[in-house]
Amino acid sequence: MEGNEPDPRFTLANERTFLTWLSTSLALSAGGVAMAAVPSGIFVPWVRTLLAVTLVVLAALAAGMAYPRWRRVQQALRRSEPLPPPRLAPMFAYGVAAVAVVALLLILLGP
Repeated sequence: MEGNEPDPRFTLANERTFLTWLSTSLALSAGGVAMAAVPSGIFVPWVRTLLAVTLVVLAALAAGMAYPRWRRVQQALRRSEPLPPPRLAPMFAYGVAAVAVVALLLILLGP
């Protein structure tokens, strides 16, 4: 990688952020699997599947974007440039919020 070696604290903080994205991915994936395993009498089956798929897709995106994000931040640190904004953070926030709201509505309006 080109540029100057950044302060190790910044490199380690970047690595922790990378690992947090992976942890988030695992949690989203587990939530998707859990949603898919919910008995059919609790949620409408197609909605349950939609929520599960949404969570697993968000998990795949989080895992898939973790390393490119780490690399972009590391390059910015080495070049003493501004850090790039997290492009997918709003999508994750709104995606998880939407799943939570739909699940809450289904729980409250359920049988």
